[in-house]
Amino acid sequence: MMKKLSLLFIVFVSALSFAQTEDALVIFEAKDPATVTAALSNPISILTQAALDRKNAQGIAIDDRDVPLNEAYKAQIEATSGITVLAKSKWLNAVYVRGTETNINNLLNLPFVVDLEFADKTLNRPTAGKQFTKDKFEVENQFPSRPVYNYGSATNQTEMINVDYLHENDFTGQDIIVAFMDNGYPNVLSNPAFADLRNDGRLLGWYDFVAREESPDGTGSHGAGTFSDAAGFLNGQFVGTAPGASYYLYVTEDDNSESPAEEAYWVEALERADSLGVYVTNTSLGYQAFDNSSFDHDYSDLDGLTTIAARGSNVGFDKGMINVTSAGNDGNGFGKVATPADATGSFTIGAVDAGENYVSFSSRGPNAAGVIKPDVMAKGRDAAIVSPNGNVTTSSGTSFSSPITAGAVASLWSAVPNLKNDVVMQAIRESADRYNNPTDEYGYGVPNFGDALNALLLLGNEQFLQENNFALYPNPVTTQINISFPKSAEDAEFALYNVLGERILQTRITSLKNSIDVSGLSSGMYIASITSNNKTTSYKIIKE
Repeated sequence: MMKKLSLLFIVFVSALSFAQTEDALVIFEAKDPATVTAALSNPISILTQAALDRKNAQGIAIDDRDVPLNEAYKAQIEATSGITVLAKSKWLNAVYVRGTETNINNLLNLPFVVDLEFADKTLNRPTAGKQFTKDKFEVENQFPSRPVYNYGSATNQTEMINVDYLHENDFTGQDIIVAFMDNGYPNVLSNPAFADLRNDGRLLGWYDFVAREESPDGTGSHGAGTFSDAAGFLNGQFVGTAPGASYYLYVTEDDNSESPAEEAYWVEALERADSLGVYVTNTSLGYQAFDNSSFDHDYSDLDGLTTIAARGSNVGFDKGMINVTSAGNDGNGFGKVATPADATGSFTIGAVDAGENYVSFSSRGPNAAGVIKPDVMAKGRDAAIVSPNGNVTTSSGTSFSSPITAGAVASLWSAVPNLKNDVVMQAIRESADRYNNPTDEYGYGVPNFGDALNALLLLGNEQFLQENNFALYPNPVTTQINISFPKSAEDAEFALYNVLGERILQTRITSLKNSIDVSGLSSGMYIASITSNNKTTSYKIIKE
């Protein structure tokens, strides 16, 4: 009898112990921002090259989810009495554990544990799975899935060119490098408007080509204001047009004098920008009259090919950059755009007011060769900027319509980084409100970067299809059908079938021998098949 009771007791205790063993997901607080920033700046440290290649091919962003979870946190969980860690997930930022309900619940006492999700859902608190943090908005503020910006004083200049549409779609200039050329950027290393830029490691460097020293200060503060229109961010007060881009700052303007040497400094800076992989440059400078009047450029010099700056801009364009340039503020004086705004390789920006009306100080086109200038317009009267001491204020000039546009170009290009600079520039021109009726004052008018984005995404898809698929033309066909080869194929097997499924033609084709004579076929529908690299694709052909 005693043995039977003992057995029953053992079974009861075992059952009770088994009933108390639970499984749960233990969710950690948000990953350390510094660790995330460091990892994302060097993704090969957290992903294999094959993974990077695949993500790149599909346009999949690398984000905080790819960053490993905190192993120190995991070790503390493992060291907790009564807890066994069975698995971990960097995507969920959590570990999966087994233990008693009490021991698992006690894990909430650890400062880095923000939530629990029991496998037995009846044990979950009402908040389980919501991944609360001490500040419930901490994760959203650090890593928003979609940026939601309060543009503050910059609202009008941002919405005027519809760059907010790009930001809403998470195109903020990420992975695009921008270089600024100006007279100086005082306080850029302390100005709160650039705190995110500095903290993220996206302020990549600076150089003073005038003084020949590693300094962003220069001889003036003009650059600080222009730079803010693209890169500035003060939450709830001001957002630049490319808050996610990376930047170099170059001093090429000498406030102590005005000479063509500054054009040479500028070209030198442009060359360095090209060597560092810069996509977009901003130049809120223009040259026409100098301290020595014998150096002045007359209108005939401003043909887009003659000046030092124009020649440099054209080479920079040939090298693949988009050189965004102020038209100039001489509309009431010399009248015409200065250099390098005259260059065909410059994307020249004039100024409008808040109502999109031309402002008289904005220099007009065309250049001396008759090329339409400016290219497009943006807000230049009472444009919002951030001063060197971090205050939001306003200033006027094409000096500000240019960086507003340069940032927008960077945000746009971040959506389609594989498209060439001339394609991106043309899409912006075609999006402008006067594209079909350009004028000397407005050029092609005020652009719509949302429309440009949609046009480029469509173009990018068409380009992808052309580069990765065969194409047959003309169709309908009368005598000869041609086959366009994708980059991945050099030869293929071509077959043609009638509507009964009977093969009536088969031949080997190459990228050089890529035409088929079908003049002898009867009119009607046929099915062509092309086999290459173990893949067969069929096409409907109409023979006339």
